[in-house]
Amino acid sequence: MKFGAGQSLLRLEDDRLIRGEGRFVDDIAPDDALCMAVLRSPHAYARILAVDVAAALDMPGVVAAATGEDLAAAGLSPIPILRSYRGQDGGPMQAPPRWPLARERVRHVGEPVMALVATSPQAALDALDAVELDFEEEEAVADLEAACAADAPLVWPKAGTNAVVMHRIGDRAAVEAAFASAAHVVELTLSNQRLYAAPLEPRAVLAVPDAEAGRMTLHTATQNPTAVHEALTRHVFRWPDERLRIRVPDIGGGFGMKGYLYPEDVLALWFAERLGRPVRWTASRSEEFMGSTHARDQRADAALAFDAKGRILALRLRSRTNLGAYPSPAGPLVATVLGSKVVTNVYDIPAVDIEAQGVLSHTQPTAPYRGAGRPEAIYIIERLMDEAAASLGIDRIELRRRNLIAAGQLPYRTATGETYDSGDFPAMLGRALAEADWTGFGERRKESAAKGRLRGQGLAMFIEWTGAHAYTETVEIAIRADGTIEVVSATLPMGQGLETSFAQMVSALFGVDPDRIVVVTGDTDRARGFGSFGSRSLIVGGSAVAVAAQAALDSCKARAAEHLEASEADIEYEAGRFRIAGTDREVGLFELAARAPQGKMALSHTNEIASGSWPNGVHVCEVEIDPETGSTTIERFTCVDDVGVVVNPMIVEGQIQGGVAQGIGQALMEEVVYEPG
Repeated sequence: MKFGAGQSLLRLEDDRLIRGEGRFVDDIAPDDALCMAVLRSPHAYARILAVDVAAALDMPGVVAAATGEDLAAAGLSPIPILRSYRGQDGGPMQAPPRWPLARERVRHVGEPVMALVATSPQAALDALDAVELDFEEEEAVADLEAACAADAPLVWPKAGTNAVVMHRIGDRAAVEAAFASAAHVVELTLSNQRLYAAPLEPRAVLAVPDAEAGRMTLHTATQNPTAVHEALTRHVFRWPDERLRIRVPDIGGGFGMKGYLYPEDVLALWFAERLGRPVRWTASRSEEFMGSTHARDQRADAALAFDAKGRILALRLRSRTNLGAYPSPAGPLVATVLGSKVVTNVYDIPAVDIEAQGVLSHTQPTAPYRGAGRPEAIYIIERLMDEAAASLGIDRIELRRRNLIAAGQLPYRTATGETYDSGDFPAMLGRALAEADWTGFGERRKESAAKGRLRGQGLAMFIEWTGAHAYTETVEIAIRADGTIEVVSATLPMGQGLETSFAQMVSALFGVDPDRIVVVTGDTDRARGFGSFGSRSLIVGGSAVAVAAQAALDSCKARAAEHLEASEADIEYEAGRFRIAGTDREVGLFELAARAPQGKMALSHTNEIASGSWPNGVHVCEVEIDPETGSTTIERFTCVDDVGVVVNPMIVEGQIQGGVAQGIGQALMEEVVYEPG
């Protein structure tokens, strides 16, 4: 177990990344590549009267230009959603088609209107200034509440409403009865502001044609190359599957924002195929802010009913989430379904009545981001618990303890139909209070007051749903004659330490140094799968790696038995060597590989786990505030997290710290705001 689960092995990928030896999309620069630039809408909602590119085509270095009508005439189709969603009436969701370049109308600031390619980035940008645009601006709606008003401008008039997605779950009659008989009712209206992920690496794409092979290769930093491949080949271009290869190099942060097909991917491919030359594009920071998906933007009316002893009787929730102008593939899922999986949190809530709407507006599409719906839901229930404690005059810790799911109740089926398989929530709460020195807060508050500062103390409990309901993964393990073991997976490393975790698991099983493990990801010619979303990479992808590695080792053992002319039952394995038990006759793992065809022993294995898991935890925060300036400092932050089996404690701690930092960012500093339409 030198390198096995529980060991804080230094991240294998860090050395090259810290030395600047990472290879990101923008680092792949063929000498003959053309540079693409995109002209974006300055209006939230407007009719496109004219797009004149003649002057731009006459600019130095410009090779070609395209409008939405050009793409449609060439036979391209809109970017697909890839999922089915239901509207309020139970029928299919109605939403505007999202063309790679806008046609007839633009529906949000930053929507691509035309694109061109030139011999240099500066030539392409200069040419954009020569494009003549003519719009007829129309009334727009950017605010979520305004979009829900009866007289609101409609983003897609064919839908007859901006509230185009609805999800209902629970027992309305039981909840109404519980509220009618309740001794106490607590109600809140809460907002979860709009955010932008802002990864270190902005989006980038490189499309490379191969005329001889009749194929196109798209280099792009995506968390789900298989979904992007499907969207492009089956829907937008309608190409044979084998005509396109997607390759994903290093990714400088994803967080859900880099999850699906973007217009720029389509545009680069279209130009590259048409011109027979590589085409590249990298977003500027301001362009990324206007062109990438946003997140959150939710309002909720929530209520809890309590009996006279402070026990929860029922939860009622009405939420509305801003989908933006075009529903992203998972945007409606985040808005309506994912939060309901965890909204009851770690509390024994017998009845729920939930209605969750997804609403169109003239803003950028929203999509998954760091938790995707679950942080919003936890925020709702924890705010309700604090409000209830204050209203009922019960200590907030005591109120939580009265309502926690007891360890003896697990496995526990929630009122929303989910099953928590394990956990000890009372113990987690007790551990967090002890680690945070909860009872010592009073003295620390006095010390802050003596300095003229205010001091506050907050606590939140949470539970998380993992696996993204994509529980199957295929992994290939190849033992090579050069002394390496190759692991091929469709999951994607993007800063979460996946390369190290996978290498650690395989090296522990085979008893070889982790440096000998080569993890291959991000190539649709090598692996297809769901990618990295919803905390599935380790529970699903890692499980598949573990099972595939064991299957590969078993297969190698059978080969060793054949080679040594012995029964498989008599073969022992240790640290890269197979030996007949009780003898000195042996053969090396990599020696066997050298004898195999093509100098390798490869095995592909598909594994399916039964369900997702339910990590949970308690976080405690203390802040100090300068009442004169409002300046806020985080004085203490304590995390107690039940994450299950830990492969690498250092990586887990880093992940938790990163999540905390992003949460603090939302709480104290971040919000994307649109001017009223």
